Amino acid sequence: MITPFGALLSRSLNSKMADLQERKIKDAQMRATINQKLVETGERDRLKELLRTRLIECGWREELKQYCKEIVQQKGLEHITVDDLVAEITPKGRALVPDNVKKELLQRIRTFLAQQ
Repeated sequence: MITPFGALLSRSLNSKMADLQERKIKDAQMRATINQKLVETGERDRLKELLRTRLIECGWREELKQYCKEIVQQKGLEHITVDDLVAEITPKGRALVPDNVKKELLQRIRTFLAQQ
């Protein structure tokens, strides 16, 4: 037997879940729109090049390359695929990106969006 409180709680949870789902859809649409603008204007390629440069400058690329070598040595070249290697290094690669690089890219994106 569902109590009035239980029914109210259930409606409240369903409403919150629907709101969350709607917010996720809107966020995805917004990201797609922003990405489209970045691509159309060529800004996405400029940002990618900036990121590549900054990651090389801070030593991120060399550190990740060394990590890849260690993984291959541990597992053996015959026992690892490129997909396995990518899955293994992706979390560490993301974690190693310096905060100042992330902030710089975010600021560039914000400036771009403000100008649009």
